[in-house]
Amino acid sequence: MHSMTRRQFQQQLLGLGAIGFGLAANGYAQTQSTGDKWPIRAIRIISPDAAGSGNDIFARLISPLLSEALGGAAIVIENKPGAGGRIGVEAAFRSAPDGHTLLLGNAGSNGINAAIYKDLPYDLEKDFVPLSLLAVGPNVLVVNAKNNDVNDLASLIRVLKSRPGEINFGITTPGSSAHLMTELFRLQSGTQFVSISYKGAPEAARALIGGEVQANFTNLSNIMSQIQAKEVKAIAVTTATQTPLLPGVKSMAEQGMPEFDASAWTAIFAPKGTPKAITDRLQAALVSLRNNAALRERFLSQGTQMIMSDGETLGKRVSADVQRWKALVAAAKITANQ
Repeated sequence: MHSMTRRQFQQQLLGLGAIGFGLAANGYAQTQSTGDKWPIRAIRIISPDAAGSGNDIFARLISPLLSEALGGAAIVIENKPGAGGRIGVEAAFRSAPDGHTLLLGNAGSNGINAAIYKDLPYDLEKDFVPLSLLAVGPNVLVVNAKNNDVNDLASLIRVLKSRPGEINFGITTPGSSAHLMTELFRLQSGTQFVSISYKGAPEAARALIGGEVQANFTNLSNIMSQIQAKEVKAIAVTTATQTPLLPGVKSMAEQGMPEFDASAWTAIFAPKGTPKAITDRLQAALVSLRNNAALRERFLSQGTQMIMSDGETLGKRVSADVQRWKALVAAAKITANQ
């Protein structure tokens, strides 16, 4: 091995420094170009809910406006319902983090599931980048409009106790916030009824109107049009107090069940590892829709309040929900199979 002079050593150090600077500059340029050249194909938004559900409607309401905010990027909605939202969420989790796949998550798929499923292949708090909390709204307890015996919570409990095990409750989606509300109601009311699960909110609504089930909890956004058409009757909401979205309908808490303070929400996430240049553009585009009055009115007509938050706000909401539901599910001993 030849010895190295001081001058040769200094020249090699300078060479390494130049290489390091070049690599850093190249990395910066790649990051910039990633954001500038994206998207290079259609952006897919995976919805873990059935087509026609409230969350699906929200995605279709914002997609043309988001496309415009992103300079005309093509956006397609892909419904992957089932398993309490796990199928859709896992599909997003396993997608390439290149900004061409997003997830339309909700309070069930991206919050409650962490509490009731022990074998999720992903971490809801760590494996998705929170982009924007789109909307928040209540769950609502509804019965068939032709049911003259039930007009409030007390009368429903009275009927259930007079006919234990004979009344059917619909479950819009196993693992959803509405599912959890159903099980909490069963425990707190001391009633017995049969739970029937459906593939999504539209199917559960049809079952209620058709008389296959006599009651069910669901997101207000899923059932607003049927309430307005007087096909079903709302007897309680799950927020702490009455909601201006449904005037005159008292909350579960106001009718004697204080534990029922739970809102449903819808949000947009990106798979972990999506370049920051891309998530920054997406977040800015979503937040820019916040002041769209026409869009806000459309959301209100669907029974929900438009938020369009930043990613930090959404991340805090997810973490708080996961911890809250884990504590509640453990205390009530609720499982996904109930």
